[in-house]
Amino acid sequence: MKSTPFLLTLFVCLFSWAVQAQEIQATVTINTEQLQLDQQRGSSQIYSELQRTMQDFLSGRRWSNDNFAPEEKIKLNINLLLTKATSQGDFEATARVQVLRPVFGTSYETVILNVVDKNFNFKFLTGTPITYNDNSFMDNLSSMLAYYAYLACAYHYDSFGEYGGDFFVQKLNNLTNLAQSSGSGWGVVSDVRSRMAIAENLINQQVQGIREVNYSYHRVYLDTFKDKPDATRKGILEVFNQIRNLNQLRPGAAGIRVFFDAKADEIFSIMDEATAGERQQAFAYLSLLDPVRTETYRKLIR
Repeated sequence: MKSTPFLLTLFVCLFSWAVQAQEIQATVTINTEQLQLDQQRGSSQIYSELQRTMQDFLSGRRWSNDNFAPEEKIKLNINLLLTKATSQGDFEATARVQVLRPVFGTSYETVILNVVDKNFNFKFLTGTPITYNDNSFMDNLSSMLAYYAYLACAYHYDSFGEYGGDFFVQKLNNLTNLAQSSGSGWGVVSDVRSRMAIAENLINQQVQGIREVNYSYHRVYLDTFKDKPDATRKGILEVFNQIRNLNQLRPGAAGIRVFFDAKADEIFSIMDEATAGERQQAFAYLSLLDPVRTETYRKLIR
């Protein structure tokens, strides 16, 4: 009985370490509306199990040696739209992956990653755990989840320190090298929003400057917006110039498109309150760098 306080203290310490260890706070949602009615109802249990297993895998695994307090965890949201499901456990889906980051001195959370993966195809059977090994390709589901966990960490760390996500970028590079022979979205470089293209841009010296953009936009400017809104707007125009230089080297590169997929709405909101001259400059940059949203940006020069 005398050892009880010691054991309790040891348990509390171990529990506290475990709570702080994991980097990611994942939320996974699964939408079955596009499946046939019999597929929606007949195997409803497997969808809740799939959701829980994916979420536990992402949130329960350590992705680095860093410790995170609960309020510091990286928020990773995955919305899975299932388009095919078979009784053999084969699934086809489109996944929307979002990563959120707090903005200093505010309650606002900014989207730092907003990716749509149209090749989120995998196999999953009831009662099967998700296992992953950094040194070998296990299966598509574990590799895709690990990919987005490392990508989330890379973007998060880069947004707080210039090239701060190097550790995770190397993990991504190793993962994609192992997975690319498996197909199912891994070997597609021609699709600029593919997993391979996004990861390649983070290590390609020609365009990896998008990582400097990530840092400058978030840590240097957005984190100071509350106290220095005018300086932030001027700084964001400088960020656009950085991106233009990258775009001249690799027009429409994956990293550039991913940046605007995440930041377009926020950029519009920030620059909408700028001076007329700044709004004109912003429109000139944005219509060049993110042409698919030109009509939205045109409202800046109303």
